[in-house]
Amino acid sequence: MRSTREWLIRVIILMVGLTIAHLGVTLFLLAELGSDPFNVLIQGLYRTFSGISFLTHGRVHMVISLLIILILLIFDRSYIKIGTVLCMICGGPIIDFFTICLTPLAIRSWPFPGRLAILALGCVILAYGMTIVIKSDAGTGPNDLVAIVISDKTHKPFSILRIVVDLCFVLAGWLLGGIFGIGTIVCAGLVGPVAGIFLPINERLINGIIARTVR
Repeated sequence: MRSTREWLIRVIILMVGLTIAHLGVTLFLLAELGSDPFNVLIQGLYRTFSGISFLTHGRVHMVISLLIILILLIFDRSYIKIGTVLCMICGGPIIDFFTICLTPLAIRSWPFPGRLAILALGCVILAYGMTIVIKSDAGTGPNDLVAIVISDKTHKPFSILRIVVDLCFVLAGWLLGGIFGIGTIVCAGLVGPVAGIFLPINERLINGIIARTVR
């Protein structure tokens, strides 16, 4: 059984990964070449309900994350941990914060090659942060949970299932008016495999941190 100290360290690691991952997400949004797949769905919903004045992209992100958590609580609550709730609460506001900070860079006005490079960088940053969150073993982002649960139940590789889940998000978001573009295709095909590379690396890193700090 984990001690309170170990849980605290794992949650801190999760929050670091969550912040890194959402920096990557924000770069997608600002490049305006299409969002990452989950946020295509969020954008579609945001545009659908744009008449509601208090809604922001981050707040819609929070609501959809909550719905995913509620569904998992019904079918298999063992996947829901404290970090899952933190991802749900903090993910959207982190995107809103980075959007304010990075908007002065005016990435959307850059030439296409520069925007594409920023998008690719965002993919790598997202994949790296996402795997830190997953390997913190304190919970994970609600959208990643969908692929993780299916992977565990079917014994299929997470990297492949992430692509399938992402394509489902893209289709639903596109039908609702989400921004779909070359960036979405790049993200759907790149994040899963890159995450597959980072998963064992970050597992060793996090296990080492836990071993050194928890006595």
